[in-house]
Amino acid sequence: MEKREAKILWSKSGKGSDTTRITLPVAWIRKMGITTDLREVEILFDENTNKIIIQKTEIETNQ
Repeated sequence: MEKREAKILWSKSGKGSDTTRITLPVAWIRKMGITTDLREVEILFDENTNKIIIQKTEIETNQ
């Protein structure tokens, strides 16, 4: 498992509410198989452990 330190970026929306962003290493995103065309992910938050999980969305094709 690889670990990196990051900072959360905070900004205000046009309506004055807070919004946040975090930058992820491109190498990790590529290893997950996420591309500019296939970029759907699921974001899960576990309140018990305070962990956020990001995983690639499984795309089902009906052929």
